Amino acid sequence: MTTHKGFPENFMWGGAIAANQVEGAWNVDGKGPSVADVASYKPHLSVEDYAGHVGISTRMIEEAMADPSDKDYPKRRGIDFYHRYKEDLALFAEMGFKTLRVSIAWSRIFPTGEEETPNEKGLQFYENLFTEMRRLNIEPIVTLSHYEMPLALSVKYNGWFERKVVHHFVKFSRVCFDRYKNLVKYWLTFNEVDSINRHPFTTAGIIPDRCPEGQEDQVIYQALHHQLVASAMVTKDCREIIPGSRMGCMLTKLTTYPNTCNPADVEITLQRNLNNYFYADVQVFGEYPVLTLRMLEQKGVSIRMEPGDLETLKAHTVDFVSFSYYMSLTESAEAGKERTAGNTIMGVKNPYLPSTDWGWQIDPVGLKISLIELYDRYRKPLIIVENGMGAVDQVAEDGSIHDDYRIKYFRDHFKQMKEAVDAGVDLFGYTSWAPIDLISASTSQMSKRYGFVYVDQDDLGNGTLARSRKDSFYWYKKVIESNGEELE
Repeated sequence: MTTHKGFPENFMWGGAIAANQVEGAWNVDGKGPSVADVASYKPHLSVEDYAGHVGISTRMIEEAMADPSDKDYPKRRGIDFYHRYKEDLALFAEMGFKTLRVSIAWSRIFPTGEEETPNEKGLQFYENLFTEMRRLNIEPIVTLSHYEMPLALSVKYNGWFERKVVHHFVKFSRVCFDRYKNLVKYWLTFNEVDSINRHPFTTAGIIPDRCPEGQEDQVIYQALHHQLVASAMVTKDCREIIPGSRMGCMLTKLTTYPNTCNPADVEITLQRNLNNYFYADVQVFGEYPVLTLRMLEQKGVSIRMEPGDLETLKAHTVDFVSFSYYMSLTESAEAGKERTAGNTIMGVKNPYLPSTDWGWQIDPVGLKISLIELYDRYRKPLIIVENGMGAVDQVAEDGSIHDDYRIKYFRDHFKQMKEAVDAGVDLFGYTSWAPIDLISASTSQMSKRYGFVYVDQDDLGNGTLARSRKDSFYWYKKVIESNGEELE
């Protein structure tokens, strides 16, 4: 028996972006405001705030909506992908992309979320986008909800806490499935659905000062239940409307190690990892884990369920598991340990790992560990839909951008991916975050650059928005051409 070594022949190399971080045009062609459009740029925030604990309030939302400009709200302007998508897709095609993960801005289709008739201009934009991707032989992977629910639903219902939002999301999803059934095969429901515990407003439209005092957990887990039920419902609809389609869930993989072999460190780490898995567990296995139910009971959380909810979760599980991986963390039961930032979370600093400019620790081996853990747990095909490093790039006098640090980051991670595949992990694709510089989700900065393509814009929106190729652009092109063999 011959065992295949290396990435599968049809491996889906590409990149990933989100509508609220690239499109701009926040109030153009009938689009309504989303929760992302009130995210302001605050350069004075601490590392802890940047880790995802930035608050929001009713007053802050009102102030943001009284300001029609994009000066202090960078996600409103993005990088003008709405008007420049053909230019950007051409660059991705030049690199040889097999796939591109994008998201649909819900409020571009239903401005408040409650309209009975969708906004045709919004629908047409995504039809044009997917058609152009198809013309360039780039397979769309489409996220239905990526941190951009209509602001009106957040304000009126405190986001996903209210059951009515399930109906509105299902309606939106059905419209998308019907309109794009000949263009899109791969779908994701919620981006990093687990992040509701870290930034409930961004993920689920929950406004903290609208929660009854002492009932924050109740509101968060009730909203999460509604998202999980909605995810199962639209998975059913997707299969019925688009035969042969594939629906996945999306998890933030927060790989955590014990800081020491002290059993207390091991125990707290075990709990953190179990809590991280629970969200995907529901979508893969179709039921709440027993330990999670006990945890909710101990928190005093009692989830209100409608008849049929548990049956819906069980009947309509996902086809594959997608996840983001940026770094690993360590955890300790000992107070006072030095902590460092990560993907919307803090962890105890690992002395064996280097860090990015934003304090995220770089751990390529952790990606292999994550792949093996996820595949062993779920036995479902996997795809990495976010991975990359934010860095400060310098433009040389001749306009070149020499980003060897980014090349090293990807090279080291790709080697670990290959080892996981060789070990037997069913990994069918990889989309970097992000192939082009964009507005940061957590900090609303532009200077936190991820892309292979440089965008001439600073944190305050100054610049021409011209696109230029970094050294990593040409390197990633070689990787794709060689299907991951060109890693030296």
